[in-house]
Amino acid sequence: MTRDEWHKLIETPKMLDYGVYLNVEPLLQCQKPLADLCNGDELQFQIVHQVEELWMKLIAYTLVDVRDFIDAGNTHRVVTLMGRVHRLMRLMTQQLELLETMSPREYQEVRKQLGNGSGQESPGFQALLRMPNDLWDSFKAVYLDGRGLTVADIYDAKYDHGDSYVVAEALIEYDELFQKFRAMHVYLIHRSIGMGSRSLKGRPVQILESGARHRFFPELWDIRCDMTDAWGASYGVVRKPIHVEA
Repeated sequence: MTRDEWHKLIETPKMLDYGVYLNVEPLLQCQKPLADLCNGDELQFQIVHQVEELWMKLIAYTLVDVRDFIDAGNTHRVVTLMGRVHRLMRLMTQQLELLETMSPREYQEVRKQLGNGSGQESPGFQALLRMPNDLWDSFKAVYLDGRGLTVADIYDAKYDHGDSYVVAEALIEYDELFQKFRAMHVYLIHRSIGMGSRSLKGRPVQILESGARHRFFPELWDIRCDMTDAWGASYGVVRKPIHVEA
């Protein structure tokens, strides 16, 4: 089979019920025609980022349901759906590794096809950045204020591993996984563009790095520090060694 025959098979597959239901024909036309690709890696670059947008659409859709279940105090559904979100975040982070198979030179060729675009403009990414504030407001209203609790209560003073705690842990795990995704993106930028270079539109890589240090739910992170400081005060900053001197 010739290259042209392969391309035709890939771009115009036979559509049966499965393909019709999944809209495969328009889906496969969302990428550049194979003959127009700038190099052998551009198709991968487009598909990875398009798939990321689909995963982020599913995450956003799921988080809307999560907020409704938080408002209803339905802890089991919250935890189950957040488990789905966690898996999606791990999947998104893992698939970024595909882009590490590109050489810096090949990436530069693809980069020129982006015009002034950058990943910071991703509509899915921007949507996910806005959603945690609403999740936190609902969590605070139902699982904290609604039960007469504080973050310190559910983690320390009144800790019982109850509903408020497990929902808080589901939120902080999402926060952690999202920041790992951002950190992976930073390393990908370093590997493909280089440390100290400027990304598209003159944005320094440092802006991406500062974003990776952002936290959606700072109260859930800060309580760890507060608890450790409080416990440390009871036994001193420097603990006694457990080994016996010979």
